[in-house]
Amino acid sequence: MNKPLVGIVMGSSSDLRIGQKIYEELKSFNIPCEVTVASAHRTPEDAAKYAANACSRGLRVIIAVAGLSAALPGVIAAHTTLPVIGVPVAAGTLGGIDALLAIAQMPPGVPSVSVGIDGAKNAALMAIRILALEDEKLQKALDDYRKKNEEKIRNSRTSLTGVTTAPPEAFL
Repeated sequence: MNKPLVGIVMGSSSDLRIGQKIYEELKSFNIPCEVTVASAHRTPEDAAKYAANACSRGLRVIIAVAGLSAALPGVIAAHTTLPVIGVPVAAGTLGGIDALLAIAQMPPGVPSVSVGIDGAKNAALMAIRILALEDEKLQKALDDYRKKNEEKIRNSRTSLTGVTTAPPEAFL
């Protein structure tokens, strides 16, 4: 088995529904990855060690999944120079808005990026785009993926019924 290139870290095993979607999207592009749980609050030393050891273990991107205060992406980013993608989880009374803001409002010098709430697919695709910068085969796979999605949308125009639709020449 190939060494993992992407680490998926969840703040809790209850985040597995998001972690699993990320994992499946990465696997659909044949990206070797791993999944684990490390809490920024309950096991902060584990989170820090995981991040600090990630690069030497061969990881190239870390995706951190967290809800509520969503400190995990920041803790991970504080202990590595690898790209960190935060995935805010819809949880608690604010439905993930708190997690989204926590990830997006990192202090200068400790960058992480955030996808939308429960944005598993976009997190995986962003990791793939990062990896594709140095992998022509992966770049081709992304191009094919994008073209496939374009065709899906174009083909969906034919399913519109009961409304006046734009003519094909509107898109020329």
